[in-house]
Amino acid sequence: MVGGLVLSQAQHQVGIAATSPAQAQAAEQAAFRGRDHRAPCANLDEARKAHARHVKLGLDRSPRHARPLLAACALAADWPGSMAYAASIFAALDDPEAFDYNTLMRGYVAGGGGGGRDPAAALRLFVDMVDDGVEPDSYTFPFVFKACAQLGALQEGRQLQGHLVKLGFQRDEHSQNSLISFYGKCGEADLARRAFEQMEDDEQTTASWSALLAAYTRAGRWAECVESFGAMVRAGWRPDESSMVSALSACAHLGAHDVGRSIHCALLRNTARLNTFMSTSLVDMYAKCGCIENAAAVFDAMDDKNAWTYSAMVSGLALHGDGRKALEVFDAMVREGHRPDAAVYVGVLNACSRAGLLEEGLRCFDRMRLEHKLTPNAQHYGCMVDLMARAGRLDDARALIGSMPTGPTDTAWRSLLNACRIHGNLELAERALQELERLGATNAGDYIILSDMHARAHNRDAAAARRTEAVDRGLAQAPGYSAVEVHGATHRFVSQDRSHPRADDIYEMLHQMEWQLRFEGYTPDTSELALDAGEEEKRRVVAAHSQKLAMAFGLLSTPEGAPVRVVTNLRMSKECHAYSALISEIFGREIVVRDRNRFHRFKRGACSCRNYW
Repeated sequence: MVGGLVLSQAQHQVGIAATSPAQAQAAEQAAFRGRDHRAPCANLDEARKAHARHVKLGLDRSPRHARPLLAACALAADWPGSMAYAASIFAALDDPEAFDYNTLMRGYVAGGGGGGRDPAAALRLFVDMVDDGVEPDSYTFPFVFKACAQLGALQEGRQLQGHLVKLGFQRDEHSQNSLISFYGKCGEADLARRAFEQMEDDEQTTASWSALLAAYTRAGRWAECVESFGAMVRAGWRPDESSMVSALSACAHLGAHDVGRSIHCALLRNTARLNTFMSTSLVDMYAKCGCIENAAAVFDAMDDKNAWTYSAMVSGLALHGDGRKALEVFDAMVREGHRPDAAVYVGVLNACSRAGLLEEGLRCFDRMRLEHKLTPNAQHYGCMVDLMARAGRLDDARALIGSMPTGPTDTAWRSLLNACRIHGNLELAERALQELERLGATNAGDYIILSDMHARAHNRDAAAARRTEAVDRGLAQAPGYSAVEVHGATHRFVSQDRSHPRADDIYEMLHQMEWQLRFEGYTPDTSELALDAGEEEKRRVVAAHSQKLAMAFGLLSTPEGAPVRVVTNLRMSKECHAYSALISEIFGREIVVRDRNRFHRFKRGACSCRNYW
């Protein structure tokens, strides 16, 4: 039993009914075995008294009689010290059975007894169980795999899998589901998939699918998560809350708005009322898919918002550059009695940075330290450096990096480097790169920023040298791509891509787009392109940028008037920004682009970022 010990009220009448000590003991033993008029132990003191009766009656060493008391102490959530007491009860048992080992292991992995988790103790107990010749049952392995997952003990878990097969539990649903979950929590999505595929079709359950989706989510394999979610639905399984949350998280990272919206519709059809966790997942999904209005609608409809909900909304507004609204939501959070944590303040400071709200950001930083007594971490200082540097206060940002209690971080120096790109301060950008090199934290993108800055300053040799240096250091840049969702399917493009089945149509659409743009006076800007080639070749490269290919396919494949949503792992360039703004005006479409840092929503020739990014 969880949370209390079952005792019979009949025991209180024993002393009256009995006429001798022997009769009294027999009556009390019968009362302990009884199941009528059950009353729970309310706390550890009552459990101790009940245990004293066991000792008095000689029942404390009998697993059958001590079992309810062992479960009550091991699994009670709010009895401080009861886990240690449960271990002492277990230690006194003669010949404990698998059930008793399982109960104590469950308490260790669940953090029972009002204490913290102790998964190492659960594993030691399992070893003792095997050494004592007690054969594990189907309930044992889920607890032991959970202990391995909490410890990140991959090798021990793999050994346990062999033990599971040896004992013939490879067909047991609960054991297999716990194995999938274990591999997922250890970041081994491929092993989780293999364990899932080893199950027969009639053995797989909603819980099996949910564990697989969680494994893909934890490993950041978003596309496979969405694909598996679709396979789950097609196979006739009804997704549970956990699988939907995993799928929504994947949709948020992929920008798969149509799939996320279909999950929302399924939730509305099948659930009378969305709980806070699901609603928060929807807020996060819509915000990261570029539909901040839908995120706000879900947020406003919630009656039971928590700190995570406010954090998701603030971070979503920060992504969209709506700093004023983010501050309003934050103020509402404080008014409603939710104590802000460090994560919420990261969102608030990011919102101020992306909206250029320097004074407001400085006030929030002071409020965090002085009013809410939170010690700023490296993330908060990174946000402040970004805020000040973007606002043009590069020297102040540089001074702040030097005064960081945590010591200068690569995030702070990279924020300064990005701001130098915006303000064209090549000298300070070089200093920032030197500091990143000193920290051993450079990536290919850092050198590309310097290369682009040199190219803009017409220092072609220096631009080429910086890119060569990145190669010499073995820094590989992740391939740039842009993706667009059409009818629930994601189509990905790279620069100069001709692999798409409709490549001819896409390039014809690109030609038409550029033709119409020329009537608006558009001229491709090749100043940021560090390419040793003639102007015509540069224009050809710029014309087939991955973002433009995705945009062209979106315009071709979606109904007139529908928004086109593009997700790219690149930073929005000035050339693509101007191009997208003109396309939104000429074609009468809303173009939503999520780049590496934020959202750009182009509508009637204007961007939501107000040219501040």
